[in-house]
Amino acid sequence: MGDSSDSVSIDMETPSRSGKEYVVETCSGYVSVSVYGDQDKPALVTYPDLALNHISCFQGLFFCPEACSLLLHNFCIYHISPPGHELGAATISPDDPLLSADDLADQIADVLNYFGLDAVMCMGVTAGAYILTLFAMKYRQRVLGLILISPLCNAPSWTEWLYNKVLSNLLYYYGMCGVVKELLLKRFFSKEARGSAQVPESDVVQACRRLLDERQGLNVWRFHEAMNGRRDISDGLRKLRCRSLIFVGENSPFHSEALDMNSKLDRRCSALVEVQACGSMVTEEQPHAMLIPLEYFFMGYGMYRPPRLSVSPRSPLSPICISPELLSPESMGLKLKPIKTRMSLEV
Repeated sequence: MGDSSDSVSIDMETPSRSGKEYVVETCSGYVSVSVYGDQDKPALVTYPDLALNHISCFQGLFFCPEACSLLLHNFCIYHISPPGHELGAATISPDDPLLSADDLADQIADVLNYFGLDAVMCMGVTAGAYILTLFAMKYRQRVLGLILISPLCNAPSWTEWLYNKVLSNLLYYYGMCGVVKELLLKRFFSKEARGSAQVPESDVVQACRRLLDERQGLNVWRFHEAMNGRRDISDGLRKLRCRSLIFVGENSPFHSEALDMNSKLDRRCSALVEVQACGSMVTEEQPHAMLIPLEYFFMGYGMYRPPRLSVSPRSPLSPICISPELLSPESMGLKLKPIKTRMSLEV
């Protein structure tokens, strides 16, 4: 920040949204990676939730002008798609072995090696958050920080396991049928966003529904099987060396698990942001709620030093929106405290 006032600086450069597509060979198959930005900058790796890719999972966040400027000003973005989830993906051969969550985490290390990346920032949603957290545990020196949206850390409960088996059978035998899409949309979005008989579903839900039509059911089934067989990683959370920022929608089906995960992280280097009136996919349903916490999280790394003040009048980064209790001088330099945010919904 350039002065002692409480104003927030944001560089409103207009970065290109056209990315480069790579297919990277890993120890357990090929992975599609979309790269956006200057590859000389620090790397931010993303990993989406089940049945999604970077278009359907992170588009809302990266199409928000302030967030786009904030992220691409500081980082080169590496969007990793789960196998068979990239745009235009064909059905994976049934002869290919099923991958475990550990295999998917190891693929990330191979992707970093391919691009010559050392330590990276990571951002993942639900299943993707689990994979990136597991990666951070296995390759501690290679993760600078974790940004986790509605994350998982426990093995599936019996209730979740049975529910997942039903979804798994539907995916295997019927593909991306209407029932499967409805179950996935309930996983991603709040009831308000999904609408009702009287209220139409939101534009973001309609867009996600269309993108789900493009997924190959058997590819989604493979990722789903990996996640249904995931192991409990909660005991290793306190040993993580990197800083963590957790977002979770208060209406997310994974809300209680995110709170549980936050309680097991080292409180000296972690923070929780609960987003009201929101489901699991905060990146799509309420991306503006992520801006202030992200900015201060990055400031803890000394990464965000924009050259000029340029705040949109509509931006939620205006000074009046910043709580004086958001920060405290602890191990992060500027440490986030657990806060709640509420987005004003325009009618």
